[in-house]
Amino acid sequence: MLVACLGGFIIPVPASAPDVSVFVAQQAAQLSVTQLQQLARSIAVKVRSKDVLGSGILIRKQGNVYTVVTNDHVLLAGDPPYRIETPDGKIHLAVKIQATSLKGNDLGLLQFRSDNNYAVAAFGPAPVLGEQVFAAGFPFAEETSNFGISVFSKNGFVFKTGEVSLVLDKPLLRGYRIGYTNDLEKGMSGGPLLNRRGEVVAVNGMHAEPILDSAYVFQDGSEPSASLREQMRRYSWGIPIETFVNLVPIKNPVSPQNHGSIPNIVTETGFLTTPVYVEKLNLKS
Repeated sequence: MLVACLGGFIIPVPASAPDVSVFVAQQAAQLSVTQLQQLARSIAVKVRSKDVLGSGILIRKQGNVYTVVTNDHVLLAGDPPYRIETPDGKIHLAVKIQATSLKGNDLGLLQFRSDNNYAVAAFGPAPVLGEQVFAAGFPFAEETSNFGISVFSKNGFVFKTGEVSLVLDKPLLRGYRIGYTNDLEKGMSGGPLLNRRGEVVAVNGMHAEPILDSAYVFQDGSEPSASLREQMRRYSWGIPIETFVNLVPIKNPVSPQNHGSIPNIVTETGFLTTPVYVEKLNLKS
Protein backbone atom coordinates (compact mmCIF):
# COMPACT_ATOMS: atom_id res chain seq x y z
CA MET A 1 0.00 0.00 0.00
CA LEU A 2 1.36 3.40 -1.04
CA VAL A 3 0.28 6.69 0.49
CA ALA A 4 -0.21 9.81 -1.60
CA CYS A 5 -0.79 13.27 -0.20
CA LEU A 6 -3.31 15.03 -2.42
CA GLY A 7 -3.95 18.61 -1.51
CA GLY A 8 -3.89 17.92 2.22
CA PHE A 9 -5.59 14.50 2.05
CA ILE A 10 -3.68 11.35 2.97
CA ILE A 11 -5.08 8.77 0.57
CA PRO A 12 -4.04 5.12 0.41
CA VAL A 13 -3.21 4.03 -3.14
CA PRO A 14 -2.96 0.33 -4.04
CA ALA A 15 0.52 -0.66 -5.14
CA SER A 16 -0.94 -2.08 -8.34
CA ALA A 17 -3.90 0.00 -9.43
CA PRO A 18 -5.95 -1.68 -12.16
CA ASP A 19 -6.20 -0.28 -15.69
CA VAL A 20 -5.05 3.22 -14.91
CA SER A 21 -1.79 5.10 -14.40
CA VAL A 22 -1.41 6.80 -11.05
CA PHE A 23 -0.66 10.48 -11.35
CA VAL A 24 -0.25 12.42 -8.11
CA ALA A 25 -2.46 15.47 -8.36
CA GLN A 26 -0.39 17.85 -6.29
CA GLN A 27 1.92 19.38 -8.89
CA ALA A 28 4.18 22.36 -8.29
CA ALA A 29 3.73 23.70 -11.82
CA GLN A 30 0.58 25.49 -12.83
CA LEU A 31 -1.08 24.55 -16.09
CA SER A 32 -1.87 26.88 -18.96
CA VAL A 33 -5.49 27.78 -19.62
CA THR A 34 -5.44 25.59 -22.74
CA GLN A 35 -4.13 22.64 -20.74
CA LEU A 36 -6.75 23.22 -18.05
CA GLN A 37 -9.51 23.28 -20.64
CA GLN A 38 -8.29 20.00 -22.14
CA LEU A 39 -8.10 18.41 -18.72
CA ALA A 40 -11.56 19.65 -17.71
CA ARG A 41 -13.03 18.28 -20.94
CA SER A 42 -11.49 14.87 -20.22
CA ILE A 43 -13.14 14.49 -16.79
CA ALA A 44 -16.49 16.25 -17.35
CA VAL A 45 -19.50 14.19 -18.47
CA LYS A 46 -23.13 14.80 -19.36
CA VAL A 47 -25.72 13.30 -17.04
CA ARG A 48 -28.80 12.15 -18.94
CA SER A 49 -32.20 10.66 -18.33
CA LYS A 50 -34.75 11.15 -21.08
CA ASP A 51 -33.09 14.51 -21.71
CA VAL A 52 -29.83 16.09 -20.61
CA LEU A 53 -30.06 16.78 -16.87
CA GLY A 54 -26.72 18.41 -16.16
CA SER A 55 -23.02 17.72 -15.77
CA GLY A 56 -20.86 15.36 -13.73
CA ILE A 57 -17.25 14.56 -12.89
CA LEU A 58 -15.40 11.28 -13.44
CA ILE A 59 -13.80 10.70 -10.03
CA ARG A 60 -12.88 7.03 -9.79
CA LYS A 61 -12.03 3.98 -11.85
CA GLN A 62 -11.96 0.51 -10.36
CA GLY A 63 -11.63 -2.28 -12.88
CA ASN A 64 -14.16 -1.40 -15.59
CA VAL A 65 -16.43 0.55 -13.24
CA TYR A 66 -16.40 4.35 -13.19
CA THR A 67 -17.88 6.57 -10.48
CA VAL A 68 -19.33 10.00 -11.29
CA VAL A 69 -20.19 12.74 -8.80
CA THR A 70 -22.86 15.29 -9.67
CA ASN A 71 -25.51 17.33 -7.84
CA ASP A 72 -28.46 15.67 -6.18
CA HIS A 73 -30.75 18.23 -7.79
CA VAL A 74 -29.46 17.13 -11.21
CA LEU A 75 -30.61 13.57 -10.53
CA LEU A 76 -33.93 14.73 -9.09
CA ALA A 77 -34.65 16.52 -12.38
CA GLY A 78 -35.12 13.20 -14.18
CA ASP A 79 -36.12 9.61 -13.58
CA PRO A 80 -34.03 6.45 -13.88
CA PRO A 81 -32.60 4.92 -15.90
CA TYR A 82 -29.76 7.44 -15.90
CA ARG A 83 -27.10 7.60 -18.59
CA ILE A 84 -23.62 9.09 -18.72
CA GLU A 85 -22.23 10.62 -21.90
CA THR A 86 -18.43 10.42 -21.74
CA PRO A 87 -15.98 12.79 -23.49
CA ASP A 88 -15.78 10.45 -26.51
CA GLY A 89 -19.52 10.85 -27.11
CA LYS A 90 -20.43 7.33 -25.98
CA ILE A 91 -23.49 6.89 -23.78
CA HIS A 92 -23.42 4.42 -20.88
CA LEU A 93 -26.27 3.10 -18.74
CA ALA A 94 -25.68 4.21 -15.15
CA VAL A 95 -27.10 3.49 -11.71
CA LYS A 96 -27.44 5.78 -8.71
CA ILE A 97 -25.52 4.91 -5.56
CA GLN A 98 -27.60 5.31 -2.43
CA ALA A 99 -25.03 7.03 -0.21
CA THR A 100 -26.73 7.98 3.06
CA SER A 101 -23.51 9.59 4.27
CA LEU A 102 -24.15 12.58 2.01
CA LYS A 103 -26.22 14.02 4.88
CA GLY A 104 -28.41 16.34 2.85
CA ASN A 105 -25.62 17.89 0.80
CA ASP A 106 -26.45 18.59 -2.84
CA LEU A 107 -24.33 15.70 -4.09
CA GLY A 108 -25.19 12.50 -5.92
CA LEU A 109 -23.26 9.50 -7.22
CA LEU A 110 -23.64 7.39 -10.34
CA GLN A 111 -21.70 4.39 -11.62
CA PHE A 112 -21.34 2.88 -15.07
CA ARG A 113 -19.27 0.18 -16.74
CA SER A 114 -16.87 0.67 -19.64
CA ASP A 115 -13.76 -1.05 -20.92
CA ASN A 116 -12.57 2.30 -22.33
CA ASN A 117 -9.85 4.13 -20.45
CA TYR A 118 -11.15 7.52 -19.30
CA ALA A 119 -9.32 10.07 -17.19
CA VAL A 120 -10.55 10.66 -13.66
CA ALA A 121 -10.23 13.76 -11.54
CA ALA A 122 -7.59 14.64 -9.00
CA PHE A 123 -8.75 16.48 -5.88
CA GLY A 124 -7.27 19.64 -4.40
CA PRO A 125 -7.75 21.71 -1.23
CA ALA A 126 -10.54 24.24 -0.84
CA PRO A 127 -9.69 27.42 -2.75
CA VAL A 128 -8.92 30.68 -0.97
CA LEU A 129 -10.29 34.16 -1.48
CA GLY A 130 -9.00 35.69 -4.72
CA GLU A 131 -7.76 32.39 -6.15
CA GLN A 132 -8.27 31.88 -9.88
CA VAL A 133 -10.68 29.04 -10.65
CA PHE A 134 -12.13 27.45 -13.78
CA ALA A 135 -15.69 26.13 -14.14
CA ALA A 136 -16.67 23.54 -16.74
CA GLY A 137 -19.84 21.80 -17.84
CA PHE A 138 -22.56 21.42 -20.45
CA PRO A 139 -25.17 24.23 -20.53
CA PHE A 140 -28.60 23.50 -21.90
CA ALA A 141 -31.69 25.49 -22.74
CA GLU A 142 -35.38 24.73 -22.32
CA GLU A 143 -38.16 25.42 -24.78
CA THR A 144 -41.82 25.36 -23.78
CA SER A 145 -44.43 24.41 -26.35
CA ASN A 146 -47.91 22.90 -26.45
CA PHE A 147 -46.22 19.51 -26.14
CA GLY A 148 -44.41 20.38 -22.90
CA ILE A 149 -40.85 21.40 -22.06
CA SER A 150 -38.02 20.35 -24.37
CA VAL A 151 -34.40 20.35 -23.20
CA PHE A 152 -31.53 20.65 -25.65
CA SER A 153 -27.79 21.31 -25.47
CA LYS A 154 -27.00 24.96 -26.09
CA ASN A 155 -23.25 25.36 -26.42
CA GLY A 156 -21.79 21.92 -25.83
CA PHE A 157 -18.84 21.92 -23.45
CA VAL A 158 -17.98 25.29 -21.93
CA PHE A 159 -15.05 26.43 -19.81
CA LYS A 160 -15.25 29.66 -17.84
CA THR A 161 -12.59 31.55 -15.91
CA GLY A 162 -13.13 33.51 -12.73
CA GLU A 163 -11.97 33.85 -9.16
CA VAL A 164 -13.13 33.01 -5.67
CA SER A 165 -15.00 35.94 -4.17
CA LEU A 166 -16.50 34.47 -0.99
CA VAL A 167 -15.53 31.58 1.27
CA LEU A 168 -18.09 31.07 4.01
CA ASP A 169 -17.11 30.10 7.54
CA LYS A 170 -19.99 27.62 7.62
CA PRO A 171 -21.92 25.92 4.83
CA LEU A 172 -25.25 26.92 3.40
CA LEU A 173 -28.07 24.43 3.03
CA ARG A 174 -26.99 21.57 0.77
CA GLY A 175 -23.30 22.19 1.54
CA TYR A 176 -22.47 25.28 -0.53
CA ARG A 177 -19.50 27.30 0.76
CA ILE A 178 -17.45 28.58 -2.20
CA GLY A 179 -18.68 31.67 -4.09
CA TYR A 180 -17.00 32.63 -7.39
CA THR A 181 -17.35 34.96 -10.35
CA ASN A 182 -17.47 32.27 -13.06
CA ASP A 183 -20.85 32.64 -14.78
CA LEU A 184 -22.54 29.26 -14.32
CA GLU A 185 -25.34 28.45 -16.74
CA LYS A 186 -28.19 26.00 -16.35
CA GLY A 187 -26.81 22.55 -17.13
CA MET A 188 -23.35 23.21 -15.65
CA SER A 189 -24.54 21.96 -12.25
CA GLY A 190 -22.49 18.95 -11.19
CA GLY A 191 -19.48 19.93 -13.29
CA PRO A 192 -15.95 20.58 -11.98
CA LEU A 193 -14.43 23.72 -10.55
CA LEU A 194 -10.65 23.49 -11.05
CA ASN A 195 -7.68 25.34 -9.60
CA ARG A 196 -4.64 26.38 -11.64
CA ARG A 197 -2.98 22.98 -11.04
CA GLY A 198 -5.91 21.15 -12.63
CA GLU A 199 -7.29 19.79 -9.37
CA VAL A 200 -11.03 19.68 -8.72
CA VAL A 201 -11.68 21.93 -5.73
CA ALA A 202 -15.48 22.12 -5.82
CA VAL A 203 -18.60 20.81 -7.54
CA ASN A 204 -20.57 23.50 -9.40
CA GLY A 205 -24.17 23.73 -8.35
CA MET A 206 -25.82 27.15 -8.03
CA HIS A 207 -25.79 30.04 -10.50
CA ALA A 208 -25.87 33.71 -9.59
CA GLU A 209 -29.04 35.76 -9.17
CA PRO A 210 -31.52 32.98 -8.37
CA ILE A 211 -35.22 33.79 -8.43
CA LEU A 212 -35.63 32.88 -4.74
CA ASP A 213 -33.41 33.59 -1.73
CA SER A 214 -34.33 30.35 0.05
CA ALA A 215 -30.92 28.83 -0.77
CA TYR A 216 -29.16 31.46 1.32
CA VAL A 217 -29.74 29.86 4.69
CA PHE A 218 -26.97 28.21 6.69
CA GLN A 219 -27.13 24.54 7.65
CA ASP A 220 -27.45 25.50 11.31
CA GLY A 221 -30.67 27.39 10.49
CA SER A 222 -29.24 30.90 10.83
CA GLU A 223 -29.49 33.44 8.03
CA PRO A 224 -26.93 35.87 6.61
CA SER A 225 -27.36 39.59 7.01
CA ALA A 226 -29.21 41.43 4.26
CA SER A 227 -25.96 42.93 2.97
CA LEU A 228 -24.20 39.56 2.90
CA ARG A 229 -27.18 37.93 1.18
CA GLU A 230 -27.13 40.59 -1.52
CA GLN A 231 -23.40 39.97 -2.01
CA MET A 232 -23.97 36.22 -2.17
CA ARG A 233 -26.56 36.61 -4.92
CA ARG A 234 -23.93 38.04 -7.26
CA TYR A 235 -21.83 34.87 -7.32
CA SER A 236 -22.04 31.28 -8.48
CA TRP A 237 -21.68 28.64 -5.76
CA GLY A 238 -20.01 25.28 -5.37
CA ILE A 239 -19.62 22.56 -2.76
CA PRO A 240 -15.97 22.02 -1.72
CA ILE A 241 -14.65 18.66 -2.90
CA GLU A 242 -13.29 18.29 0.64
CA THR A 243 -16.91 17.90 1.76
CA PHE A 244 -17.38 15.02 -0.64
CA VAL A 245 -14.12 13.33 0.40
CA ASN A 246 -15.09 13.56 4.06
CA LEU A 247 -18.60 12.21 3.51
CA VAL A 248 -18.45 9.61 0.77
CA PRO A 249 -15.79 6.94 1.00
CA ILE A 250 -17.23 4.01 -1.03
CA LYS A 251 -16.48 0.34 -0.90
CA ASN A 252 -16.03 -1.49 -4.19
CA PRO A 253 -19.64 -2.08 -5.26
CA VAL A 254 -18.86 -4.53 -8.06
CA SER A 255 -19.43 -8.24 -7.87
CA PRO A 256 -17.33 -10.06 -10.53
CA GLN A 257 -20.13 -12.43 -11.43
CA ASN A 258 -22.30 -9.45 -12.34
CA HIS A 259 -19.89 -8.16 -14.98
CA GLY A 260 -22.57 -7.82 -17.61
CA SER A 261 -25.45 -6.77 -15.39
CA ILE A 262 -25.65 -3.03 -14.84
CA PRO A 263 -28.72 -3.16 -12.54
CA ASN A 264 -26.74 -5.32 -10.09
CA ILE A 265 -23.72 -3.02 -10.03
CA VAL A 266 -24.34 -1.72 -6.49
CA THR A 267 -23.96 -4.49 -3.95
CA GLU A 268 -22.92 -2.51 -0.88
CA THR A 269 -21.80 0.91 0.27
CA GLY A 270 -19.93 1.92 3.35
CA PHE A 271 -16.94 3.80 4.68
CA LEU A 272 -13.57 3.24 3.10
CA THR A 273 -11.15 5.88 1.85
CA THR A 274 -11.45 6.04 -1.92
CA PRO A 275 -8.21 6.05 -3.96
CA VAL A 276 -8.02 9.03 -6.31
CA TYR A 277 -6.43 8.53 -9.71
CA VAL A 278 -6.01 10.64 -12.81
CA GLU A 279 -4.89 9.30 -16.14
CA LYS A 280 -1.70 10.83 -17.52
CA LEU A 281 -2.82 13.22 -20.24
CA ASN A 282 -0.91 14.49 -23.21
CA LEU A 283 -1.76 18.12 -22.57
CA LYS A 284 -0.78 20.65 -25.21
CA SER A 285 -0.21 24.25 -24.20
